[in-house]
Amino acid sequence: MGIVEKIKEIEEEMARTQKNKYHLGTLKAKLAKYRAQLLEPTGKSGGAGTGFDVQKSGDARVALIGFPSVGKSTLLSKCTHTVSETAAYEFTTLTAIPGVIEYQGARIQLLDLPGIVEGASQGRGRGRQVVSTAKTADLILIMMDATKSDEQRRLLEYELDAVGIRLNKQRPDVVFKRKTTGGITLNITVRLTKTDEKTIRSILASYKLHNCDVMIREDITTDEFIDVLIGTRKYMPCLYVYNKIDAISMEQLDKLARTDHTVVISCEMSLNLDYLIERIWAELGLVKVYTKKRGAHPDLNDPICLRKGATIEGVCVGVHRSLVTNFRYALVWVSHLPLSKSDTGLFNCHCQGKSSKFAPHAQKVGLSHLVQDEDVVSIFTK
Repeated sequence: MGIVEKIKEIEEEMARTQKNKYHLGTLKAKLAKYRAQLLEPTGKSGGAGTGFDVQKSGDARVALIGFPSVGKSTLLSKCTHTVSETAAYEFTTLTAIPGVIEYQGARIQLLDLPGIVEGASQGRGRGRQVVSTAKTADLILIMMDATKSDEQRRLLEYELDAVGIRLNKQRPDVVFKRKTTGGITLNITVRLTKTDEKTIRSILASYKLHNCDVMIREDITTDEFIDVLIGTRKYMPCLYVYNKIDAISMEQLDKLARTDHTVVISCEMSLNLDYLIERIWAELGLVKVYTKKRGAHPDLNDPICLRKGATIEGVCVGVHRSLVTNFRYALVWVSHLPLSKSDTGLFNCHCQGKSSKFAPHAQKVGLSHLVQDEDVVSIFTK
């Protein structure tokens, strides 16, 4: 019996099993193992196809995922300077096509992936290559046809969930550590309402984990605990983009627009595309840091884009790796970006930074100092 048949058999058994949480937990653990084997086959088949090995470039990567003919290639052409082939028939795009969105000095790579079909998580329609490429992105855009039912969203979420991509979720607050001896040490600091200790121990036994430390600090589900054990799950932000809003009623449009993590657009009429780019920027969580040479104005045209939570060390690496080795200290201006000097010797500026305590004066900081959006940084070396 092949892996696909085993997965189908377990899913059918889960559908028949209703109230036995202990047995359901064991079945879910087996299902997760078989799905992992399906995604990472040991043989030579199932390798990446032509065009899917796209070099990551820019400050962030966004993956466009959706069923065929929902407007992904049109969106790529409208938002970037890349021309992706479009046509009235399905599967026009057969490989991954990259484009670049330039926004507020940042370069965001947008990947137009081939349309996926139901069963993509099991390898149908090059689905395995599509979702593997999607895992390398920093943000996923799920593009859908606003004129069709919500079933398309459910199917796409199911296919991504089956390959270990968790959309708009945080990693469970669970600490899991293997050890060689000592048995299982299970510490639960909260009341569990969605699973129980017996189910957790049965899942550990099904993975042949007889010596480990587990600390659970959150009310988790059985599926979330299995995700922690597997350790390869990808927790990614996601925006649901509904295209072709010019073909639906105002009532439908209002309902879609009020849904969480959702943007409504029309590629054909170029409606709301600017707002979509703003939402992409917000979801990526990037911060812009401007560098300043001694005695000169900051470089406002070429910021260094970093993740939220980045430090001065990240700024040094963004300029040149050798700066970390030779680093003495850095000056950070919280104040506005300098445009000219006033009579008092202070800079008159217009952009807000936030990480310095002594605005409008500079703060002397080390490598571990956290930078924030629109900070101005001057680095001094040995």
